[in-house]
Amino acid sequence: MTEAENFSDCTVLHEDTVKAVQAQMPDEPQFYDLADLYKVFGDTTRIKILWALDIHEMCVCDLAVLLNVTKSAISHQLRILRQENLVKPRREGKEVFYSLADDHVRSIFEKGLEHINEL
Repeated sequence: MTEAENFSDCTVLHEDTVKAVQAQMPDEPQFYDLADLYKVFGDTTRIKILWALDIHEMCVCDLAVLLNVTKSAISHQLRILRQENLVKPRREGKEVFYSLADDHVRSIFEKGLEHINEL
């Protein structure tokens, strides 16, 4: 009995398929990191921030006015987004402007919107 059969009550096993996928499977820590990344997208305020930054870089004050929340709340959410490398700061004098970290973030965000708009 194979290892896969031990964990399943399936009557048919496509062992070649299981082995091929298993060979390409990321390490367990990568799955945890990916799950953590997607958790960040689970907050409406963070999603609104990402949406706004997908259009134009903005400072904390602009985001607070746009989203009708406190500067403190925006700063807190931006800190989380920075920790996950989803946004990046750019200093101009005393002001700090935020933008999406890179095109990968833009793609993740836009693909998510595309998906929900299909429904």
